[in-house]
Amino acid sequence: MNLDFSDDEIQRFSRHILLEDVGGIGQAKLRDAAVLIVGAGGLGSPLLLYLAAAGIGRIGLVDDDDVDLSNLQRQIAHTTAAIGQPKVDSAAARALAINPSVTIDRHRLRLDRDSILPLIAAYDIVCDGTDNFATRFLISDACVLAGKTLVSAAVLRFEGQLAVFKPHVGIEGGGHFPCYRCLYPEPPPPGMVPTCSEAGVLGAVTGVMGTLQATEVLKEILGIGETMAGRLLIWDALATRFRTVRLKADPGCAACGTSPTLHDLAAHTDTTGPACAV
Repeated sequence: MNLDFSDDEIQRFSRHILLEDVGGIGQAKLRDAAVLIVGAGGLGSPLLLYLAAAGIGRIGLVDDDDVDLSNLQRQIAHTTAAIGQPKVDSAAARALAINPSVTIDRHRLRLDRDSILPLIAAYDIVCDGTDNFATRFLISDACVLAGKTLVSAAVLRFEGQLAVFKPHVGIEGGGHFPCYRCLYPEPPPPGMVPTCSEAGVLGAVTGVMGTLQATEVLKEILGIGETMAGRLLIWDALATRFRTVRLKADPGCAACGTSPTLHDLAAHTDTTGPACAV
């Protein structure tokens, strides 16, 4: 681990370095880390900007969509001047304006079962900021197969949810943390759960949940605090109420159970991809 910091880095990250749980060693861990963000929308925008500001060394950004006027109510990485530009370019420019030393990998593509495993192999942590179940299950299954930690958030109307999934990590007393399929074994029938584009979302809710995602990513990299793995955080913005639900690994889970049936991504035929970022 390289603990040499330039004068600019020491000044830029001084508030981190002052923290006993971060310090110079922790800041070096952040600089050495690689994080993949799927979706440069309402969740991905604050997530990207805070990770860049925090000094994450390399950030991958996946989105195949262009900036639209309807995005600007919540997707704060984009500006009115960026309308019509690829989201990965617009968001990368904003992140680099905050921290020019971060490396931004721009993946303007539509995730599918063929592209996702080679893509996530190059990153330590994967973040899901998408708005459709087909992509969410694809990302989750790929992370289970690749042994990657997944930091997931979701929003709808005035509510947000947050969880960390890392079934490849054992827990004290035996067993392991749950995966996304332990919580949701199968996608809901089409049309049962509306998307944000169908039901709406309060813009600031995506900001809160994306920022919470960034916080959990930093905690996972630094190895500090209590992990959100094995817990689901639910936020009701109208009631200003947070509650946490305990999650357990399902022994019968198709992805991470005692006799898993998911050994590849062949069952994933829907390639709606991250164009449906929140």
